[in-house]
Amino acid sequence: MPNARWRGVACPGAGYDAPMLGNQGALPDHCADLVRTTKRHDWDGAGLAHDLAVLRTHQADLSELTDGLNVLATALAEAPLGEGPELAVLAGELMDLGADANLGLSALVPRVVDGLESAARFPELWESAGGTGLPSAEDTSLVAEVLQRLNVDHDRLSLPPDEAGHTTEAWFTIGTWAQGVIVPLQRREVRDNLPHRDRLAGAVAATLGRVPVAALLDGLLRILDDETVLVLDRASGRGHEVTIGGIGDNGQLATLLDITLVGAGVMEGEPLPAESVAAAMGGEPRPQGGVTVRLTLTDAHGETIAPEGRPADIPHVDGRRVIVVGPDPSPRTWPAGRPYALLRPAITLGRSLTPDEASHWFTKITPAAG
Repeated sequence: MPNARWRGVACPGAGYDAPMLGNQGALPDHCADLVRTTKRHDWDGAGLAHDLAVLRTHQADLSELTDGLNVLATALAEAPLGEGPELAVLAGELMDLGADANLGLSALVPRVVDGLESAARFPELWESAGGTGLPSAEDTSLVAEVLQRLNVDHDRLSLPPDEAGHTTEAWFTIGTWAQGVIVPLQRREVRDNLPHRDRLAGAVAATLGRVPVAALLDGLLRILDDETVLVLDRASGRGHEVTIGGIGDNGQLATLLDITLVGAGVMEGEPLPAESVAAAMGGEPRPQGGVTVRLTLTDAHGETIAPEGRPADIPHVDGRRVIVVGPDPSPRTWPAGRPYALLRPAITLGRSLTPDEASHWFTKITPAAG
């Protein structure tokens, strides 16, 4: 019979061990308490252990952070999907603070891969149980209702009962597990050295459109770092080499190109509002009133570069990604300046093309549609 073990569904334990959890011990001790209380489904105790661990991080050095992560990594390698979400989140927080990311991700990425692959089977399972309209993976209040429907008639399910239970756990928990990967992946050095990258990329590609969190992971795995693109300004007939990195989507790219080109005086235009600049660069990502975007971007084939797309989607021409920029006749407002709050972009204006080089490249592009 499918069952549930995760917080909010399992019955609380008998309460936490106050003397053990109430001390001011080292981070590994609090992490061990979190693992212990989670295993026995003592959610009150687990909550206290988590809070004490977070408080301790303010005093912990890198060595202590890594020691705490080591405790969590050992547990994450074996924890059922329904018992590990908060362990994964804390592990991600420790890696973001500087704990050894290779240690944490070596244990965590294979579990996220397993969770993605299992969650991808849930839509078919739900349909086989007679369910209509997929339950939100983020709404754990629906778990009891889902399990009740799955337990009505095991014979009609697309999966055996044990696999159905595992798949349901994955559906409702993988988004939280994935946060432990999403947070550290916003750091360049982690992206450069991600363990099990190929396995994760394969699982993400196979679950896009089926598991909600897959799109967030996909965006981070496809970040371009230290890539030099060719930017052509149709109005002036000039071209520039621009090196980019850590840019989450093309809406952010448009803002950063506006900041860089107009700011350097190589393209005409008015400076963007300070709030829009900050939102794209690393400040408040969702400023009141939104983010102003004044540039339109098209590719070398004349197709609009969709703001919700990724820089990695921009096609190559003769081995170079080519972006054609121009002023937007109707400046737009977006709710956010960047899709990943912790991701810090890099953009550097390189050399300007000679007139002959620019003319050569303009012969290779197609006029924008319309």
